[in-house]
Amino acid sequence: MRKPVQIALIVAVVALAGVSAVLFAQYQKSQNQLAATSASEKEVQDRYGRTIEAIAEIQDSLNALSLDEGGTPLTPGSVDAERRLGGPNSQQSLDRIAMLRTSIEQNKERIRVLESNLEERGVKVSALERLIAGLKRSVADKEMLVAQLSGRVDSLETEVGGLTVAVQQKDDSLRTREVELEQSRNELATVYYVIGSKKELEEAGVIRSSGGVLGLGKTLVPSETPNGAAFTPLDTDEANVIRVPADKARLLSAQPASSYEWRPVGEDLMELHIVSPVDFRKVKQVVILTS
Repeated sequence: MRKPVQIALIVAVVALAGVSAVLFAQYQKSQNQLAATSASEKEVQDRYGRTIEAIAEIQDSLNALSLDEGGTPLTPGSVDAERRLGGPNSQQSLDRIAMLRTSIEQNKERIRVLESNLEERGVKVSALERLIAGLKRSVADKEMLVAQLSGRVDSLETEVGGLTVAVQQKDDSLRTREVELEQSRNELATVYYVIGSKKELEEAGVIRSSGGVLGLGKTLVPSETPNGAAFTPLDTDEANVIRVPADKARLLSAQPASSYEWRPVGEDLMELHIVSPVDFRKVKQVVILTS
């Protein structure tokens, strides 16, 4: 009786040991699977976190895009911004727009790489897909604004070019008018004088003798057709004195007596001072006789 019992006990012990081994193996497998699952979950969380960070960086980069270094928003229609787009700063604006385009292209490439990485890893998260879709819309909006700004720069350059031509034409017209006015002023203000003795003036064809009887009592008067080369111009707006190298002199031309006066300066030197230029230059030719 004991022998069969012992055999049964041995069989039971062996069976129990087998069951224990199987249960332990299953336990070990479960532990390994749990560790692998935990590691995989952590990796997914890390990838999710890195993806969120990459999306945030791209969004910050897009938000940072501005028209100029001072932070002017990337929006058309601003008067100040449009003033900076045209004129002398147009090249700077074009360079800035080119830099914006480069930045946008870089962000588009980063989005493409981000999508590619998610596809390769088999990550399908609707929240991430919505964020990436938002980034794409933001990039498209920036591209549209840059295109509008570029077109506005071209339009402003055309306007500035037209204004430049118009201003140049206006300046030319003003300069021409100024020259004409100066010529007119100079013509009105200028008298022509000649100084000389009776003999010198007669030889120059500036004066002639008039009146008298039998050669007596003749009066010296300016010639009706004097020799213009004998006269010297004087702008009475700029000068009002004619220096006469003689101790005696008198005016033969018909300037009003109240418009000038004689002043002796020294030995053999007289000065004719024009005290009323407007009246004095009513007679353009000034004939001064010395003796």
